[in-house]
Amino acid sequence: MTRVERWERRAEVPLLLLSVAFLVAYAWPVLDPRLDRGWREFFETVSWTVWAAFALDFVVRLGLADDRREYAVRHWYDVALIAVPMLRPLRLLRLVALLRILDRSAAGSLAGRTLVYVSGTAVASVGLASLAVLQAERDAPDATITSFGDALWWACVTVTTVGYGDYSPVTTQGRVIAVVLMVVGIGVVGSVTASVATAMLARAERERRTSG
Repeated sequence: MTRVERWERRAEVPLLLLSVAFLVAYAWPVLDPRLDRGWREFFETVSWTVWAAFALDFVVRLGLADDRREYAVRHWYDVALIAVPMLRPLRLLRLVALLRILDRSAAGSLAGRTLVYVSGTAVASVGLASLAVLQAERDAPDATITSFGDALWWACVTVTTVGYGDYSPVTTQGRVIAVVLMVVGIGVVGSVTASVATAMLARAERERRTSG
């Protein structure tokens, strides 16, 4: 195990807890637009504190890496999320670190692992997209997504690539979120299809060897 891997193992749970704190700090003001100013300032402070913690985590990992340039290139998304504060909500994707913990307790079969990853990705994507699109759309002229219920329904039909069209974003930011969510949805469906096909081929190969 490398020095970076040892650090990541030690920091995984604290970073996961910080991600949850960031989720609360980000979601609460979005869900309650009439929130008191003092609470808004508190949640903003929490957000920046979590951002600083993740920045420190990356600096430590970079310092422990054998080839720092190569490590930075391979983890370009960490660099982007730290360097561009506007992308801070995307840091909530670190919640997928929970999938690695769940994976160790999931069934050893392909179906068990697929269920863990697909379920985690779908829930995280729908939840984050709902909050982000509601924040972007709620006060826009001619907006159709004006409540969390609307946003949640829109995210569900978008990630499954159904797209009924009853709710749709009208802002540029909202449409960018929609594109990202559709790409995630296509990826999830493709992963499930590939996993099922692999399982079927593996079973057919085992049966052929047994009968042979």
